[in-house]
Amino acid sequence: MTNDDTQKSTPRFLGQDSALPTSPEDAILDYVPNPRTGELYLTRFAVPEFTSLCPVTAQPDFAHLVIDYAPDKTIVESKSLKLFLGSFRNHAAFHEDCTVGIAHRLFTEMKPKWLRIGGYWYPRGGIPIDVFWQSGEPPKGLWIPDQGVASYRGRG
Repeated sequence: MTNDDTQKSTPRFLGQDSALPTSPEDAILDYVPNPRTGELYLTRFAVPEFTSLCPVTAQPDFAHLVIDYAPDKTIVESKSLKLFLGSFRNHAAFHEDCTVGIAHRLFTEMKPKWLRIGGYWYPRGGIPIDVFWQSGEPPKGLWIPDQGVASYRGRG
Protein backbone atom coordinates (compact mmCIF):
# COMPACT_ATOMS: atom_id res chain seq x y z
CA MET A 1 0.00 0.00 0.00
CA THR A 2 1.34 3.43 -0.89
CA ASN A 3 1.08 6.40 1.46
CA ASP A 4 -1.81 7.72 -0.62
CA ASP A 5 -3.64 4.40 -0.25
CA THR A 6 -2.98 4.36 3.52
CA GLN A 7 -4.28 7.91 3.92
CA LYS A 8 -7.39 7.04 1.95
CA SER A 9 -8.12 3.96 4.06
CA THR A 10 -7.56 5.48 7.51
CA PRO A 11 -10.38 7.88 8.42
CA ARG A 12 -9.05 11.05 10.04
CA PHE A 13 -12.29 12.20 11.66
CA LEU A 14 -14.19 9.11 12.73
CA GLY A 15 -14.37 9.00 16.54
CA GLN A 16 -12.55 12.33 16.87
CA ASP A 17 -13.66 15.84 17.78
CA SER A 18 -13.59 17.66 14.46
CA ALA A 19 -13.96 21.35 13.68
CA LEU A 20 -15.96 22.44 10.66
CA PRO A 21 -13.56 23.31 7.81
CA THR A 22 -13.47 27.02 6.95
CA SER A 23 -14.14 26.37 3.24
CA PRO A 24 -14.88 23.50 0.85
CA GLU A 25 -11.31 23.79 -0.47
CA ASP A 26 -9.95 23.23 3.06
CA ALA A 27 -12.20 20.24 3.71
CA ILE A 28 -10.63 16.79 3.57
CA LEU A 29 -12.73 13.90 2.33
CA ASP A 30 -11.78 10.46 3.61
CA TYR A 31 -12.28 7.35 1.50
CA VAL A 32 -12.17 3.81 2.79
CA PRO A 33 -12.07 0.48 0.96
CA ASN A 34 -15.43 -0.66 -0.36
CA PRO A 35 -16.43 -3.66 1.77
CA ARG A 36 -18.41 -5.06 -1.20
CA THR A 37 -16.01 -4.54 -4.11
CA GLY A 38 -17.29 -6.30 -7.20
CA GLU A 39 -20.92 -5.99 -6.14
CA LEU A 40 -23.22 -3.51 -7.88
CA TYR A 41 -25.16 -1.41 -5.38
CA LEU A 42 -26.22 2.17 -4.77
CA THR A 43 -25.36 4.34 -1.79
CA ARG A 44 -27.51 7.41 -1.06
CA PHE A 45 -26.83 10.42 1.13
CA ALA A 46 -29.81 12.71 1.75
CA VAL A 47 -28.90 16.16 3.03
CA PRO A 48 -32.18 17.97 3.79
CA GLU A 49 -30.63 21.01 5.49
CA PHE A 50 -27.73 22.02 3.22
CA THR A 51 -26.81 25.71 3.38
CA SER A 52 -24.52 28.07 1.53
CA LEU A 53 -24.43 31.82 0.94
CA CYS A 54 -25.66 33.85 -1.99
CA PRO A 55 -22.54 35.32 -3.66
CA VAL A 56 -24.36 38.59 -4.36
CA THR A 57 -26.34 39.32 -1.17
CA ALA A 58 -24.49 37.07 1.33
CA GLN A 59 -27.91 35.84 2.50
CA PRO A 60 -28.23 32.12 3.31
CA ASP A 61 -29.49 29.70 0.67
CA PHE A 62 -31.05 26.37 1.59
CA ALA A 63 -31.27 23.11 -0.32
CA HIS A 64 -32.17 19.48 -0.02
CA LEU A 65 -29.34 17.51 -1.65
CA VAL A 66 -29.53 13.87 -2.66
CA ILE A 67 -26.26 12.19 -3.60
CA ASP A 68 -26.42 8.72 -5.18
CA TYR A 69 -23.40 6.70 -6.20
CA ALA A 70 -22.42 3.17 -7.19
CA PRO A 71 -19.11 2.51 -5.42
CA ASP A 72 -16.11 0.94 -7.07
CA LYS A 73 -12.98 0.41 -4.94
CA THR A 74 -13.70 3.04 -2.28
CA ILE A 75 -16.59 4.63 -0.42
CA VAL A 76 -16.68 8.08 1.14
CA GLU A 77 -16.54 8.14 4.93
CA SER A 78 -19.76 9.81 6.09
CA LYS A 79 -18.34 12.06 8.84
CA SER A 80 -15.81 13.58 6.44
CA LEU A 81 -18.65 14.10 3.94
CA LYS A 82 -20.73 15.81 6.65
CA LEU A 83 -17.84 18.15 7.47
CA PHE A 84 -17.23 18.86 3.76
CA LEU A 85 -20.89 19.70 3.17
CA GLY A 86 -20.99 21.79 6.36
CA SER A 87 -18.06 23.84 5.08
CA PHE A 88 -20.41 25.39 2.51
CA ARG A 89 -22.31 27.15 5.32
CA ASN A 90 -20.12 30.26 4.96
CA HIS A 91 -19.20 29.71 1.31
CA ALA A 92 -20.57 32.15 -1.25
CA ALA A 93 -21.49 30.45 -4.54
CA PHE A 94 -24.41 30.10 -6.90
CA HIS A 95 -26.60 26.99 -6.63
CA GLU A 96 -25.16 25.49 -9.79
CA ASP A 97 -21.58 25.92 -8.58
CA CYS A 98 -22.28 24.31 -5.20
CA THR A 99 -24.21 21.34 -6.59
CA VAL A 100 -21.95 20.52 -9.52
CA GLY A 101 -18.80 21.28 -7.51
CA ILE A 102 -19.78 18.74 -4.85
CA ALA A 103 -20.41 16.14 -7.56
CA HIS A 104 -17.10 16.79 -9.32
CA ARG A 105 -15.10 16.59 -6.09
CA LEU A 106 -16.67 13.27 -5.08
CA PHE A 107 -16.45 11.79 -8.57
CA THR A 108 -12.85 12.86 -9.14
CA GLU A 109 -11.53 11.69 -5.77
CA MET A 110 -13.64 8.60 -5.05
CA LYS A 111 -13.85 7.32 -8.65
CA PRO A 112 -17.19 5.52 -8.27
CA LYS A 113 -18.73 3.52 -11.09
CA TRP A 114 -21.47 6.17 -11.31
CA LEU A 115 -22.59 9.24 -9.38
CA ARG A 116 -25.48 11.67 -9.54
CA ILE A 117 -26.61 14.58 -7.40
CA GLY A 118 -29.93 16.37 -7.16
CA GLY A 119 -29.84 19.84 -5.65
CA TYR A 120 -33.37 20.94 -4.74
CA TRP A 121 -32.91 24.59 -3.78
CA TYR A 122 -35.54 26.60 -1.97
CA PRO A 123 -36.74 29.75 -3.77
CA ARG A 124 -34.49 32.74 -4.18
CA GLY A 125 -36.29 35.79 -5.55
CA GLY A 126 -39.45 33.69 -5.78
CA ILE A 127 -37.87 31.10 -8.10
CA PRO A 128 -36.83 27.64 -6.91
CA ILE A 129 -33.70 26.41 -8.69
CA ASP A 130 -33.10 22.68 -9.00
CA VAL A 131 -29.70 21.50 -10.24
CA PHE A 132 -28.93 17.96 -11.43
CA TRP A 133 -25.67 16.30 -12.50
CA GLN A 134 -24.62 12.76 -13.23
CA SER A 135 -21.39 11.18 -14.37
CA GLY A 136 -22.90 9.37 -17.36
CA GLU A 137 -25.18 6.43 -17.98
CA PRO A 138 -25.78 4.33 -14.86
CA PRO A 139 -24.39 0.79 -14.86
CA LYS A 140 -26.77 -1.78 -16.33
CA GLY A 141 -28.75 -3.51 -13.59
CA LEU A 142 -28.25 -0.79 -10.94
CA TRP A 143 -31.43 -0.15 -8.99
CA ILE A 144 -31.88 3.62 -8.79
CA PRO A 145 -34.87 4.68 -6.69
CA ASP A 146 -36.52 8.04 -7.25
CA GLN A 147 -34.84 10.74 -5.20
CA GLY A 148 -38.13 11.34 -3.41
CA VAL A 149 -37.97 15.13 -3.27
CA ALA A 150 -41.11 16.81 -4.53
CA SER A 151 -40.82 19.87 -6.75
CA TYR A 152 -41.37 23.09 -4.83
CA ARG A 153 -45.06 23.99 -4.81
CA GLY A 154 -45.19 27.01 -2.52
CA ARG A 155 -48.68 27.43 -1.08
CA GLY A 156 -50.43 25.75 -4.02
